[in-house]
Amino acid sequence: MSQQDWLDKDFYAVLGVSKDASAQEIKKAYRTKARKYHPDHHPDDAQAEERFKEIGEAYSVLNDDEQRQQYDAIRAMGSGGARFSAGQGGGAGGAGFEDIFSSMFGGQGGGFPGGGRAAPGGGANPDLDDIMRMFGGQGGGFGGGPAGFQGGGAPAKGQDVSARTRISFRDAALGTEVRLNVDGKNVTTRIPAGVHDGQKIRLRGKGRPGPGSAPAGDLLLSLDVEEHPVWSSDGANLRLTVPVSFDEAVLGTTLTVPLLDGGTVGVKVAPGTPGGRTLRVRGKGIATKKKTGDLLVTVQIAVPTHVEGAARKAVEDLREALTDEDPRAGLREAAAR
Repeated sequence: MSQQDWLDKDFYAVLGVSKDASAQEIKKAYRTKARKYHPDHHPDDAQAEERFKEIGEAYSVLNDDEQRQQYDAIRAMGSGGARFSAGQGGGAGGAGFEDIFSSMFGGQGGGFPGGGRAAPGGGANPDLDDIMRMFGGQGGGFGGGPAGFQGGGAPAKGQDVSARTRISFRDAALGTEVRLNVDGKNVTTRIPAGVHDGQKIRLRGKGRPGPGSAPAGDLLLSLDVEEHPVWSSDGANLRLTVPVSFDEAVLGTTLTVPLLDGGTVGVKVAPGTPGGRTLRVRGKGIATKKKTGDLLVTVQIAVPTHVEGAARKAVEDLREALTDEDPRAGLREAAAR
């Protein structure tokens, strides 16, 4: 996506958030809208598919702090106070291009950084990608040399491109290899273990070619990680909830808990373990380059829905035997504090 397009696209409106929205608000809005317009829910609906692409494009920019700053700056210049007129002959519709660069860089009239000047008369409007270089972007040539060269004379990098891919939770946790088609070119890359939903990976040199012998730009790959019915991640830690019967919680037991790699591990449940308690198994979480997390097992007491005959009699006997036990003792006093 060219930064020249940013003037015409209101990414905040696409996601339905305000311009001062936090990163968490942006992520939440993206997930809601992406789920609503996902092609799986709208087969053969070209309008929904296009809407889904717009949502992904907006999120890829606003979710990246650097790109968001650049986007806000360009939008401010394009629709706010800064306006570009066609050289010296521009009308009274705002400050001219020369005036803006003069105030920003202390130049004399139409000067570019590095000594270049805009051509006189009409057609002197700057290329937006050139302006982006002031904000660290990967635009076209700028600054005293010929097009395609930076101010110091070094060849400018090719343009960065953005893409998205969807992977399973298991692949995100264990690592995988994905193949993409970006700008008509097949790209294969390794996704490291332990990535999370919304994470961006920068693939050096996988963007658009640079001019002449200049290096290619980068590919900014955003990851959508599918939810898993059993597993969830907490950094490098793996979480899952395991049901236990009432007697197992009261008397204690050893659970056989599955691992993400297909193995199992024994987890000891002490007598009297309450529902909701989390047990930690060290070193059985996600193995990344930096660390290996733990397995966090949350105990959930399974209550039978139908109890009859001898089983019901046993429960009634237990209730009678525990008449003096009050699980809600002190609740009202604590609530009144």
